[in-house]
Amino acid sequence: MFTKVERLISSRNLKPKKKEGFLKIISIFSFLGIMLGVAILIIVMSVMNGFKTDLTNKILGLNPHIIIEPNSFDIDDNYVLKLKENFEDISVSRTYSGEGIIIINDKAKGIIFKGVNNKEKKIKEFFKKNIVSGDVNQFKINNIFIGSELAFNLNLKEGDIINLMSSAFVATPLGRLPKQENFKIAGIFSTGFVEFDQNIIFLNIEDALSIFDKEIKDQNLEIYLKNPLDANKYKKKIEKLNLNYFIYTWADLNKSFFSALKVERNVMFIILTLIIIVAAFNIISGLTILIKNKTKEIAILKTLGLNNTSITKSFFLTGFTIGFFATIAGIFLGVIFSLNIEKVRIFLSKVFNLEIFPSDIYFLEKLPSEINLFSIFIVFVLSLLVSAIASYIPARNISKMKTFRALKYE
Repeated sequence: MFTKVERLISSRNLKPKKKEGFLKIISIFSFLGIMLGVAILIIVMSVMNGFKTDLTNKILGLNPHIIIEPNSFDIDDNYVLKLKENFEDISVSRTYSGEGIIIINDKAKGIIFKGVNNKEKKIKEFFKKNIVSGDVNQFKINNIFIGSELAFNLNLKEGDIINLMSSAFVATPLGRLPKQENFKIAGIFSTGFVEFDQNIIFLNIEDALSIFDKEIKDQNLEIYLKNPLDANKYKKKIEKLNLNYFIYTWADLNKSFFSALKVERNVMFIILTLIIIVAAFNIISGLTILIKNKTKEIAILKTLGLNNTSITKSFFLTGFTIGFFATIAGIFLGVIFSLNIEKVRIFLSKVFNLEIFPSDIYFLEKLPSEINLFSIFIVFVLSLLVSAIASYIPARNISKMKTFRALKYE
């Protein structure tokens, strides 16, 4: 692609003379600008990829992949059998959830009650993985499990008795009043997802139906898949079995959230790409000045028989070389920084006494980072493309240069 002569001219252009010190400064700033632009772009993309992946894992770990609600129609055993026959790789459990209030020591807090079957495999796995106090075997009638954040906020511990009030009303001599029942805290769980740990209480399915004054036919079906990302495919197939039920997936519940993340990620990519583009302008200005200073040398090369194309390619190679090595350096810096970003966060937090990544806002305990090879490849190609365009723009003007004018006063 490039001849030996073209590479030789390019290498000499990359080593400006002492009297061309300004060109050296421009080249350094071009290199640093592209390197930092690429590094920052990779770091931000890695953090946002990690943020999305961690939140997705948290959500998938806490929620069912598909939910089927009765929608005024009974979900009978025949429908459950039909589900299991048509989809052998799914796990089905019956649950019921609703909103209520927890009352303790003259304090009250709105909460979500989730009734589950403690014999279900997924429920057992969840508690064994996340339980920090208590025994899953004690999860019986009139016993509940609460989140660690809720326990901390209300100063609760294993063995305490609390009062739960549901949104269901019952008739009493004093009129219709919210239904209340007392429960014993059998254990405390911690998922690391702050919003979940402070707003969810697990009850036995029988207790949930009782406190909400519901019947077995009012239960929902929760489906767990081997690959949660296939939830929408399964949803379409399940809908064909019975159109009377209301069916939605974990993605439907969090659609706006993930859409916002996607938009934010794309906007950040575009904004940070401007850093690379701005840095590329240094290449344009540097090459323009270099070509202006090398007018006599270019004219002599033309006189010696070197054609416009070869000279253009040699100057193009000069700018592209700066962009290429700056891109490689930026990728290396960005990857190293992304791999150690949590250590950097802790260091900066201690030095400046700042909470850089508060868990109560971002729902995660540490700053996530996930290096995506495809994203790095996109950044690499984009940076090279910008560098190539920035190098070509001034280099193409060489073909317009008139040899006799360049040598007229020499």
